[in-house]
Amino acid sequence: MVEQQNRLPIENALPALKEALHAGGGAVLVAEPGAGKTTRVPMALLDEPWLRGQRIVMLEPRRLAARSAASYMARAMGEKPGETVGYRVRLDTKVSAATRVEVITEGVLTRMLQDDPALEGVGLLIFDEFHERHLDADLGLALALESQALLRGDLRILVMSATLEAEPVAALLGGVPVIHSPGRTYPVDTHYAPQPESVPLERAVARTIAAALQRHDGDLMAFLPGAGEIRRTEEALHAELRSQGMDGRVRIATLFGQLSAEAQDAAIAPGTDGRRKVVLATALAETSLTVEGVRIVVDSGLMRVPRFSPRTGMTRLETLPVSRASADQRRGRAGRMGPGVCYRLWPEARHAQLPAQNTPEILDADLAPLVLELAAWGTAAADLRWLTPPPAAALAQGADLLQRLGALTPAGALTAHGRELAGSGLHPRIAHMIVRAEPLGLGAAACDLAALLGERDLFRKDPGAAETPLSPDLSLRLEALAARRAPQAAAAAGGRLDEGAVRQVREQAQRYRRAFGAPADAPPPSAAEAGLLAAFAYPDRIAERRADGRYLLANGRGAAFAPAVARNAPLAREPYLVALQLDDTGADSRILQAAAVARALLERHFAEQLVRETQVAWDAAAQAVRARERVRLGALTLADAPHPAPDAEAVQRALLQGIAREGLALLPWTKQARQWQTRLQFMHRHQPDWPDAGEEALLATLEEWLGPHVYGMRSRADLQRLNLAAALEALLPWEKRQQIEREAPTHMTVPSGSRIAIDYTDPDRPVLAVRLQEVFGWKETPRIANGAVPLTLHLLSPARRPVQVTQDLASFWQNTYFEVKKDLKGRYPKHYWPDDPHEAIATRRTRPQPPRG
Repeated sequence: MVEQQNRLPIENALPALKEALHAGGGAVLVAEPGAGKTTRVPMALLDEPWLRGQRIVMLEPRRLAARSAASYMARAMGEKPGETVGYRVRLDTKVSAATRVEVITEGVLTRMLQDDPALEGVGLLIFDEFHERHLDADLGLALALESQALLRGDLRILVMSATLEAEPVAALLGGVPVIHSPGRTYPVDTHYAPQPESVPLERAVARTIAAALQRHDGDLMAFLPGAGEIRRTEEALHAELRSQGMDGRVRIATLFGQLSAEAQDAAIAPGTDGRRKVVLATALAETSLTVEGVRIVVDSGLMRVPRFSPRTGMTRLETLPVSRASADQRRGRAGRMGPGVCYRLWPEARHAQLPAQNTPEILDADLAPLVLELAAWGTAAADLRWLTPPPAAALAQGADLLQRLGALTPAGALTAHGRELAGSGLHPRIAHMIVRAEPLGLGAAACDLAALLGERDLFRKDPGAAETPLSPDLSLRLEALAARRAPQAAAAAGGRLDEGAVRQVREQAQRYRRAFGAPADAPPPSAAEAGLLAAFAYPDRIAERRADGRYLLANGRGAAFAPAVARNAPLAREPYLVALQLDDTGADSRILQAAAVARALLERHFAEQLVRETQVAWDAAAQAVRARERVRLGALTLADAPHPAPDAEAVQRALLQGIAREGLALLPWTKQARQWQTRLQFMHRHQPDWPDAGEEALLATLEEWLGPHVYGMRSRADLQRLNLAAALEALLPWEKRQQIEREAPTHMTVPSGSRIAIDYTDPDRPVLAVRLQEVFGWKETPRIANGAVPLTLHLLSPARRPVQVTQDLASFWQNTYFEVKKDLKGRYPKHYWPDDPHEAIATRRTRPQPPRG
């Protein structure tokens, strides 16, 4: 080992750390900034006997930090990266058979574990800067703990951080020791310099930088939330420096995740031309990096983080205040090499109100990649040990997306396609798009689109240009990747090319093409091909235009273009499109970037997801059963037409459902049918084993008693042909039909010889309405139901007006008849009103006819 020239503070903690790792399965190291943990700890542990010549794998949260740490350790040994010390990041690897310390990004560990769950040849896993709580780090630790428990009891796990609540992590690792190390940072003078809200962020940062350069020596690092703010600040700072005559003495470098490795390395490299350097950086530069020469920090106090919404299935970027831990990390950048100064662009009183730590990414992230990795690992989230368990709603949303992509079965098992996606190391959406594109000859185009989706927009509005948004059309951006079409595409989009963004996307696209074996010189896709590729990546955001110009997404959510775009962009009139970027606000999300897609392509390439259904239902407005044939893709209806020959039984069910909803009034209630119903209800009332013919009971049993009689009918008009009386009569077997005729006859023959219908509307009091003259000679009230129920006699006048209601005819003759007779005789003097109704002759006429002969 090469002797360290300068003794680092971490050296004092190394004996305790070595003892802890020698004794058991791991440790937690809390080392303050400047302690030297990242570059010193792996080298100090290489010769430990328990390592037995195995490798040390150290995880860094970012590619730049991984490359930088590996390069620093290699230089310290007089070597190049890839010898004793190497690194492995996505699409860039420098390792060899001689490599003993391998610095990797967090996602690479997941691939290593999936390929070899026992991590053969690895003796120590180091999770550096674990306080950042990236999703890949949490997943990697959960998988490593299971590997340690089931397969590798000798595997050591070391978690390191400068700002970490160590006790929960130590408990998660099985109660391992916690070692503390002080740092070596120089004093940093902190100034709170809040800016008026009316001043744009980039102008406030540029002014503060220029003023700080005037007051203090050394290079400067400014922290901004994202690449857009960095670009605008760069422009504002150039103008500010020119106005102060400093432009030629300052070199501005930018540092954010989408830059190429070369550009990132150049940003942190020491200056060689004598000019002062200003690094405009995102949170990428918070930890694990020492940028030589930096003595000044300007902190905007903002960070940009992705927030996933299980409600919509979309991730949006939010700009939030930093945590106190992040603010302290940023401030520490100024004191790594000597005394420094930090300008914070927020009030000092607000600092104490900032959250203490960043929210773990696992609580706010799209968990589809995690669900895929767990399926490939062969376990459920609940079966692993987590520092922060993943939310159930986000897990369910991720599983739903993976099923749409064909990566998981409905039961959650990994498919062969899912295993291919998991092995790519890309987000499942992007991996699925490239895999689906390759057999179609669109692999290169898919690689271009993958790069485009991961980088900033290629177009920018000219300063002072109209407020009309840039065109959201994806195809224009793909055209801009082809050098000969770029100016025309930018003009069509209503902006100008961002040359730096175009260069980065082209470089990333070529890296993807090399990784997937796609041709390097393939032309850009057509607009139709771009739409299909976008649909492969975002099947849940395939959208159908509504009549009012808004769109319905396949996941059931609504979306719409900005009014200015909806008025002017041809894309906003496409019947089908894919919404790649949405702002996830309000009832309808704003569509920020989209691609048109042809319905024919959807039907061809998404055939396995199409649901073909025949809908047979009662149409209340038409008073008929309507049958339609529909083709659905998620919540979208791709086709909807009348069904020429629906299933007869389905039609029958729909007709019965319509009757059930609208009531028995749909049926043709003839006098005979109504009489059958009331007679049945009379028998049921007095003999409960008889069928219930009340409306509620009939509606509840439509399929049983009415179904066979309406087969082949479809409408209310058809129902008018129904013999409803026969349907009700069919409720009874032959024996009961005979019985009902005896016990609940339809008519009663009265003494006059007339057959009078019995009214069973009230099953407790069936009524016989008959003229008084026709019942002379009846001594007692007639009874039905085997004599159990007396008829209620409505005795009528010759004009058929009620004069008496009785169930006791004998009493009526004895007590009431003579009073009634007086009244009737006065009103109907020509009619026959005998003195003795018991012996009188009943008549249907005015007077009885004398016998003939």
